Amino acid sequence: MNIENHDTIGQLSLDEEGRLAGICTTSGMAFKMRGRVGDSPIIGAGLYVDGAIGAATATGHGEEVIRVVGSYRVVSEMERGFSPQEACERAVQKIYEFFERRSAGIQDTQIGFIALDKRGRTGAYALRPGFQYAVARKGLAPELVDVQSLLKS
Repeated sequence: MNIENHDTIGQLSLDEEGRLAGICTTSGMAFKMRGRVGDSPIIGAGLYVDGAIGAATATGHGEEVIRVVGSYRVVSEMERGFSPQEACERAVQKIYEFFERRSAGIQDTQIGFIALDKRGRTGAYALRPGFQYAVARKGLAPELVDVQSLLKS
């Protein structure tokens, strides 16, 4: 169980015929404000799939993902020619810049994105260390990947 009492699960898939799919679910944040809606149910925030380009999903503090329409932003960056890795990095950077502009503390915030493009390339990036994702490819053992982060602590 996550020590923060919440967790989001996202999965991105590419089949042998080149079709992309994605899912995103959340267990929600414990002790949340009444009426809070996280990023998972908001199209383009917690999950976005464009069958011609790629797919992305997010985890972490949903309010920050919603503010930049995070998963859509990642896919949009891939459409502009950035790799899935670069696209995730650009989305996390945008969230970080948003915090800087409003001079808000980010000490308790974590955001992470994973992305998959139409060619099967993957990428992921987080605001802070500690985020991992798994990659499974036909004929190969699943691989657990430690994600790079913008901040080092």
